[in-house]
Amino acid sequence: MARKHKKKKKLGPVILLCLSFAVIIFTTFTIFRYWTMIYSKYQEKGELKKELASLKDKEEELESDVKKLQDSDYIARYAREKYYYSKDGEYILKIPEEDE
Repeated sequence: MARKHKKKKKLGPVILLCLSFAVIIFTTFTIFRYWTMIYSKYQEKGELKKELASLKDKEEELESDVKKLQDSDYIARYAREKYYYSKDGEYILKIPEEDE
C-alpha cells in the first residue's frame, strides 16, 4: 500500500510538468502562427500603399487629361500633332529626328 501511495505522489508532478510543457508548446505555436500572419499582412499593407500611391498619381493624370480634352484648342493641336491632321490648305511634313 505504501508503494502505491509513493507512486501516486511521484506521478502527480510528472503529469503537471507534461501538461505545462504541452500548454507552453501550444501557446508558442499559436503565437508564432499569428505572428507570421501579422507579418504577411504588414508586407501586404506596404505593397498596397505603393499601389494606392501609383493609382492616385494615375487618377490625377487622367483628371488633367479630362480637363485638357474639354478645351477645343487643345484637341485641335493634339489631333494635328498626333494624327497629322491638317487645316484646309495646310501641308504636313514629317522631319525625322536626329539622334545625337
